[in-house]
Amino acid sequence: MKNIFLRLLFFLLAFHVFGQTDKVSVVKNNQGSKLVVNGKDFIVNGMNWDYIPIGTNTVNADFWNKSDEVIKSALDAEMMLLKNMGVNAIRQYTGVPARWIKYIYEKHGIYTMLNHSFGRYGLTLDGVWTPVTDYSEPRTQKFLLSEVDKLAKEYKDTPGILMYLLGNENNYGLFWQGAETEDFPDDEKERQFVGEKRGRPMYRLMNEATKKMKAIDMSHPVAICNGDTLFIDIIAEECKDVDIFGVNSYRGPSFTDIFQVVKSKLNKPLLFTEFGADAFNAIDNQEDQLSQAFYMIENWKEIYQNTAGLGKAENSIGGFTFQFSDGWWKFGFEKREGADVHDNNASWSNGGYQRDYIPGKNNMNEEWFGICAKGPTNERGLYTLYPRAAYYALKEAHNLNPYAKGTSLESITTYFKNIQLMDAVLIARGDKAALGGNKKN
Repeated sequence: MKNIFLRLLFFLLAFHVFGQTDKVSVVKNNQGSKLVVNGKDFIVNGMNWDYIPIGTNTVNADFWNKSDEVIKSALDAEMMLLKNMGVNAIRQYTGVPARWIKYIYEKHGIYTMLNHSFGRYGLTLDGVWTPVTDYSEPRTQKFLLSEVDKLAKEYKDTPGILMYLLGNENNYGLFWQGAETEDFPDDEKERQFVGEKRGRPMYRLMNEATKKMKAIDMSHPVAICNGDTLFIDIIAEECKDVDIFGVNSYRGPSFTDIFQVVKSKLNKPLLFTEFGADAFNAIDNQEDQLSQAFYMIENWKEIYQNTAGLGKAENSIGGFTFQFSDGWWKFGFEKREGADVHDNNASWSNGGYQRDYIPGKNNMNEEWFGICAKGPTNERGLYTLYPRAAYYALKEAHNLNPYAKGTSLESITTYFKNIQLMDAVLIARGDKAALGGNKKN
């Protein structure tokens, strides 16, 4: 009888530890905003992650329909690399089965921010593909609200869910359609017109979706993903129920005034859903690991400096570096071609990245944003990653806990100043040599 009792007790304890979902909440007080998981302060040391072998794209990679053996092999290899560098959360899009979110969390201790694109790349309405999403159209509203309703119901009890994210810089998608980034229109009147005509209905619907999801799942916050701070005044008016303001922001080594702008306009926690730098120098026309590591380290320094309790904006709760591995499929994606070529094309211009910027020329190489280079695909559809300097530099950065007792602005500045980027470059050279030895002729 005693043994039976002990086994039952062990089962109940195991169920309590592994069978329950985490309680994730946003806490705001006079020291700022924090994300709290199961009663403990949580800084998001995140990564944008996917599994897309060379020669495939987001449409035909079909990773989650592979065999369990193949999926486990891929997840174990990549999550071990992520865990090793201090990543505690990944950003994934809808389509990932709940059991694999649970597996990633229970096997590797890594959470998932689950992202619904919310019509960013078009919708199928009544069986007809609609490439441009009209958020004021009743069928679109009904469809998207139904989608998020199903999402919350399906995933709310899944161990490993950190939060939900709606959209992917959908405000930019109001100006252009497609996956490839373009230069942004300069005309302010055009921006304002689009914001009122197309943006306001979208943000209003995002808020309705947020309320619907929170009514179903009270244990996980809901964030939106905006392209930087464009239309933030409309967001302040229409998205009052959204828990977290997420931004894709590419401003170079500094986010400049974004922390203060978000604090004064929204007074919501700020989460960087995308940021980073590519590893290709458009001037030298060659890989540039040192510059990539430099930009990312400078970005993370500001993210930590603006966390709660340190006296600055105190609204930063972390971020998701973009991205873990190179996206060979990105240039030419609309034509579904070129995914087997690592293209050097620079598709947009950004003066914040001065190390390879020439006025009037593009310098942002979409296919080179990975902090890991991607090796060839084997017979099972798997590949090996080869970390760049940014991987090793970020590993040092994520060893810092901005919420630890005694942490100050000065200590964070000193900590980041002592990260030796050239050491990271030298370590990565060995990985590059290994990659070169694995390339197919």
